[in-house]
Amino acid sequence: MSLKQDLLKLPNLISSIRILIAPLLFGFAFLQMETWFLAALIFSGLTDVLDGYLARKLNMITALGAHLDSWGDFTIYTTMAVCALILWPELTLRELPYYTMLLFSFLLPALIGLIKFGKLTGYHTWSVKIAVFVTFVGYISLYSGLAAWPFKLAAILAVIAGVEEILITFTLREERTDVRSLVAALRQRR
Repeated sequence: MSLKQDLLKLPNLISSIRILIAPLLFGFAFLQMETWFLAALIFSGLTDVLDGYLARKLNMITALGAHLDSWGDFTIYTTMAVCALILWPELTLRELPYYTMLLFSFLLPALIGLIKFGKLTGYHTWSVKIAVFVTFVGYISLYSGLAAWPFKLAAILAVIAGVEEILITFTLREERTDVRSLVAALRQRR
């Protein structure tokens, strides 16, 4: 199947939308439109859930889709980090240790994957899925003024997920997608 045909599959189009939302999020941040920013961020989170669900349900799982999903995650998480500093600098600085933990938990595994395999990895581990969900809830909770503890919990879970992704990268001999856990990576290595 061609790259164009893969790109036009519905789950891949939805992943692409998540990537294209990033400039919109920056626009809302620069214009200090907090509510619109958070609404667009929630929409991007929903597209993250929807693309994977549709790929499995419609049997449209592709290597391109796994990579688009990872690129979308990387784009949105980077955008979230920068925009938090633009929109809520004092609050972000107050939570800097947790903010830094979150930032490094997705940057470091991505960097190590790029160094080893020459591309962003797309493991989609269970620990990352949990950390992503809790991070979205924690981010929205923190920056909407509800509570800070979900953001702190998210940072801890994200570090655990990041360490698992790094260990998977060190374990695998070649780049693979959809490696659900370190145990699965160890099985694939045999």
